[in-house]
Amino acid sequence: MYEFTVNGKQCSTDVKKNLLAYLREDLKLTGTKNGCGEGVCGACTVILDGKTMRACVLTTERVNGKSIITIEGLTEREKDVYAYAYTRTGAVQCGFCIPGMVISSKALIDKNPEPTLDQVKDALKGNICRCTGYIKIFDAVMLAARIFRQNEEIPKVECKGLVGENLDRVDAVEKTLGTGKYADDFTIEGLVHGSCVRTPYPRALIKKINVEKAKALPGVITVITAETIKLNPLGHLVKDWPAFIGEGEITRYVGDALALVVAETEEILAEAKKLVEIDCEKLEPIRNPIEAMAEGAPKLHEKGNLLFRQELKRGNPEEKIANSKYVIKDHFSVPFTDHAFMEPECATAMPNPEVEDGLLMYTGSQNIYDEQREISGMLGISPEKIRIKSMYVGGGFGGKEDMSVQHHAALAAYLLKRPVKVKFTRQESINIHTKRHAMEMDFTVGCDENGILQGMIAEIISDTGAYASLGGPVLQRACTHASGPYNFQDIQVVGEAYYTNNPPAGAYRGFGVTQSLFAMEACVNKLADMVGISHWEMRYRNALRPGDIMPNGQIADSSTALVETLEAVKEEYENAKYAGIACGIKNSGLGVGVPDYGRCKASVEQGKIHVRTAAACIGQGLLTVMLQIAVETLKLPPSMIVMETPDTERTPNSGTTTASRQTLVTGEAVRRVTQLVKDEMDKGKTIEELEGEEFYAEYLAKTDPIGTDVPHPISHVGYGYATQVVILDDEGKLKKIIAAHDVGTPINPLNVEGQIEGGVVMSLGYALTEDFPLVDSVPKVKYGTLGLFKANQIPEIKSIIVRKKDRNEMAYGAKGIGEIASIPTAPAVQDAYYVFDKQFRTKLPLEGTPYSRKTKK
Repeated sequence: MYEFTVNGKQCSTDVKKNLLAYLREDLKLTGTKNGCGEGVCGACTVILDGKTMRACVLTTERVNGKSIITIEGLTEREKDVYAYAYTRTGAVQCGFCIPGMVISSKALIDKNPEPTLDQVKDALKGNICRCTGYIKIFDAVMLAARIFRQNEEIPKVECKGLVGENLDRVDAVEKTLGTGKYADDFTIEGLVHGSCVRTPYPRALIKKINVEKAKALPGVITVITAETIKLNPLGHLVKDWPAFIGEGEITRYVGDALALVVAETEEILAEAKKLVEIDCEKLEPIRNPIEAMAEGAPKLHEKGNLLFRQELKRGNPEEKIANSKYVIKDHFSVPFTDHAFMEPECATAMPNPEVEDGLLMYTGSQNIYDEQREISGMLGISPEKIRIKSMYVGGGFGGKEDMSVQHHAALAAYLLKRPVKVKFTRQESINIHTKRHAMEMDFTVGCDENGILQGMIAEIISDTGAYASLGGPVLQRACTHASGPYNFQDIQVVGEAYYTNNPPAGAYRGFGVTQSLFAMEACVNKLADMVGISHWEMRYRNALRPGDIMPNGQIADSSTALVETLEAVKEEYENAKYAGIACGIKNSGLGVGVPDYGRCKASVEQGKIHVRTAAACIGQGLLTVMLQIAVETLKLPPSMIVMETPDTERTPNSGTTTASRQTLVTGEAVRRVTQLVKDEMDKGKTIEELEGEEFYAEYLAKTDPIGTDVPHPISHVGYGYATQVVILDDEGKLKKIIAAHDVGTPINPLNVEGQIEGGVVMSLGYALTEDFPLVDSVPKVKYGTLGLFKANQIPEIKSIIVRKKDRNEMAYGAKGIGEIASIPTAPAVQDAYYVFDKQFRTKLPLEGTPYSRKTKK
């Protein structure tokens, strides 16, 4: 018998069990999160006899006789202080890591009531955050320490919630205290568990799948294979991703599912998966696009290995480059990287008693309607038969746009007529879900004697992996943005995306622009040196200004503020000894002629106005942003408005949370629908008189397809611009980042700062430490070796918000910030090291820096 206390209560068990599983399953203390299961991420941090420990690496045997404190065990005073501190400082985004952060904060402050910033960083170095960039978490810990130290009362926060104010996030308190529910926190009576057996090799001929031994194991409910039921393939735009690979078929990557095992418990499930016997012939994989395009290469898909080709040409770049005074030509390489969101994928599906043969699902993705469409298409049933409710989403960054576990949970529940949960282990998540595209890029750029850009020719080869996902649009965006935010007309870009046997690549924060602008910005630096002007001056001379014609032919609108972002960083750039600089541009909205709707309903229920949209909040604070737009329109206090979470039965489809579109596109839909309510109120109707009424509005972000034969096509309804400066110290270590971003109207400035800081830190990893090594198309990496930046590695980050309203005032003039925040960082880091040691690096992550694994002491 193992006996210990949890939050002051005596517990005992005769079962040796993982402590995290015991806390979550036996005690229902779900505030302690399962982020990696490897003792690395810190989401499951508890205090064990006064010291922080990771619950996932402890057992009930190891804690025998000890005392454990979880997030639920804080005193009421502690809960109040931490909830206030983390909320007020803007330290909460997706929130999945925050309970673990709070526990580490408590352990520090209990021992050291007046910690320094360095001591805070050191205390949190075992807690990974992928959203915030840590800066505001540091602020929260320092604020909490002061309140405890000085025994201060929690201030009453009053905020009208208007656009431009720092309204507290609507979900911050729940996320801080661990009471908010994510997909794996959902449970129901009779719940069973499912998981897939995957191919042993990336490319293999599957001869036989023997499931009889697994089926015979007591507690196994069923084993589903391609032979069980005919299913349609999945995929965003190209339906090329099968739910299962069957006997006689060839696998395409290590994530291909061969059999779905469903069992009464997770322990039985793990044992049963080992009993599924796979007889297969290992085949030579296609490891990269060079092998994919080689003559005689095996076709991974019926139509061949070329997924998508994009050609763009404007003007006569060959002539302009030939006549240029200075020309730079170089090759650039960027790797696959993993999103490494804190919450592994999880979904629960069950029969919906209100709909015949219907399903009810609880998930955490970037669009519940994408899930509904994909699952209904796979099963061949009407979408209306599937109701999906979103739980909190523990980060996404593009990695939760594709189906991962949802379709298998739905399939099992559909066949078994009982609740089924399917979730990934962290290693499954790393191996299976989509990545950022690896790209090989050749750029040629010319300028005149004054540094004025003349022409650019680029060739981009993208590794889209085993399945299409969004490989076409990502490559398209890499091509359309390849010339950067600069005023020149003559460009030629050819891009090709190839299938390989690597894990599929899909949407990732920056959506292809992170890759192509790394190359373009590096070329700009080299040209500046040839001309003999500063890297800042080179950008200033070429910066797009309102009224300029962009390289794609679109006219830069009145909100264009690239020059202002450059001016905002000039002084610190010029005064630094070792400073690198880069600019960025990123579209808001899907653009290029793709139908892009924001949709919202408003209903008056029990004296309050319910704002209903299925736009997914994945940590960016979307519910709060939408609330502030509603408050600005209605001129009512936030307490009068209820923000509903995504539910296919209640909230209209407002598209995927992608392409930095939701604030502008769905924000405008919210403005329009709440204006309808306001119009009725202006006519003299009271809220009571409007009880039961429902309003609907939508906004179409109308754009022109690529190749539209008009002088100045509208490729995107909005663009954000940015300039970032990276300053190194005398040892070549990161000292300070200055990030100036044109966001139009900042709906919530604190929220915008948090997005900037998070984007910067994510791309510091992209620049310096993150990689996704593959050997014969097999990932050779764990969560702890992805190279994620930790709290004690973070330099000072100064966010500068440039406010410049757009003439059309959509969504009160707001533009997206989520993606562009991560785009200029890597080239700015590259430039900083170019200045530091005169080495012009063309490959990420950068080699030969204090952060490189080969040189790290």
